Amino acid sequence: MFKSAAATVIALLVMYGAAWAETTIVFATDATWPPMEFVNARKQIVGYSIDYMKAAGREAGFRPVFKNTAWDGIFAGLASGKYDAICSSVSITEKRKKAMDFSEPYYTVRQALIVGRTSHARSLADLKGKKVGGQIGTTGYFAIKAAEGVIPKSYDEIGLAMEDLNVGRIDAVVCDDPVAANYALLKYKDTLKIASVIKTGQVEQYGIAVRKGNTGVLDLVNRGIRAVKAKGIDQELKKKWIGQ
Repeated sequence: MFKSAAATVIALLVMYGAAWAETTIVFATDATWPPMEFVNARKQIVGYSIDYMKAAGREAGFRPVFKNTAWDGIFAGLASGKYDAICSSVSITEKRKKAMDFSEPYYTVRQALIVGRTSHARSLADLKGKKVGGQIGTTGYFAIKAAEGVIPKSYDEIGLAMEDLNVGRIDAVVCDDPVAANYALLKYKDTLKIASVIKTGQVEQYGIAVRKGNTGVLDLVNRGIRAVKAKGIDQELKKKWIGQ
């Protein structure tokens, strides 16, 4: 009887000890970027990146908590310690690496040009003198500003840019290709189309942004990402959210 009770106590200590040891990581996410991160009809934050970090957490032993945060203040919030990391389709760039640390890449992305169904534009060069919209502070918007002759128009959310394009207030939108596909091939499939993929010189990759020097969080996230890739979970999530 004593041995049985002792064994039960030990088992409970092991089980609850593991739970107590599990680290909670608070991720900021701008949930306006379907199918990567967005709010569904039940007001839940969902998407490819969200499921990816949940899977990474199961593999590496951390519990992810997602905090919906506007893009225009998301990096400042990380620097000030409002959250532990950013999971929000953040492209890894040399400029950003000076201000924050990044995980290993978890998704490769390209910039896509979206236009109206009747437009003949195939590139930004075809849109000189025309208004082209993008979400402010994104690599898509940087590509617009770097294009000669176009008129850049910034938006706080990519969905607002797509709405303006759909009703003819602007002539094109530039954004990440999975997001472009979500709008041009699904939501606005009768009125919009993807004109081309923009060559920006370097392949863009998403990473989890972490405050400089926070190796504890970075190591856990990287461990989870590696496990998700090794087990093919990332491919399952691509089929679920992106369809390829």
